[in-house]
Amino acid sequence: MKTLPNTITLNLDGDAEVPVTGFIAPIEHMNPNFHEEWDALANMRVAEPEKAYATSVFRAFLPDKSVAVGDYWQIDDQGAFTLLNQLQPNPNLDMHINAGDSRGLWACLRAYNDEFADIIFRIHATLALEDGWFTPSQFAGHLVIDRIKKSVAFFQMRVPDGTLFDVNWRKQKDEPNYYYSAGGGVCPKIELLGEMRDGTQETEFTTLITPEEAERILIQRFYKSQQINWVPFEEAAEISQAQQKPIHAISVDGPLADEAC
Repeated sequence: MKTLPNTITLNLDGDAEVPVTGFIAPIEHMNPNFHEEWDALANMRVAEPEKAYATSVFRAFLPDKSVAVGDYWQIDDQGAFTLLNQLQPNPNLDMHINAGDSRGLWACLRAYNDEFADIIFRIHATLALEDGWFTPSQFAGHLVIDRIKKSVAFFQMRVPDGTLFDVNWRKQKDEPNYYYSAGGGVCPKIELLGEMRDGTQETEFTTLITPEEAERILIQRFYKSQQINWVPFEEAAEISQAQQKPIHAISVDGPLADEAC
């Protein structure tokens, strides 16, 4: 493959195993208190606390062509599905409820030097529970590739701290007119974590964008609302007067940029 100027090609070789630790903490607060009434939600824990993966699983997160910092690409579904199964069996990458453009798995090259490449990724997925669904705001990820050894130097996939989740609980399941009840709260710790190789954290990248810039690139792949140049109302009022144009105002009850209601 021909590599263009300012681009790199990322590869993973070998059959070495990558150990990954999984964790799901108990839900402490939500509204309504489904975590106290719904056994599947109250007892939601990681399916496999520890598991080793072949290096080939992580090829799903690599681009199939040379890329520059800031470039983005789609993640292969099967690799992500394999890893998410460590948290809960049968995750749903198609989303239980899909608003239209929120399904997806995207990665972005954030930084690199001669030794390492740093990839940021974001995945939207729903976890299937008995009698319902658990939907975290997002799974945010971080993959560091050793470019010399063509191996995984670090891996993390987690629900960001302080973000939200929602659930849909199928009540009266044994009756013909069953219905789903919705609730939500602040997401507990949910994480898949691979051991960081020595020296990875201290590396200085020669070509990079900030994590915030990479996250912004990814979020715009999911939500058209994030492609709008939003401004505070006071600034919008000044622009409206200067340009003699009306203000288009909207009222939103909930976040625009994650999968939780």
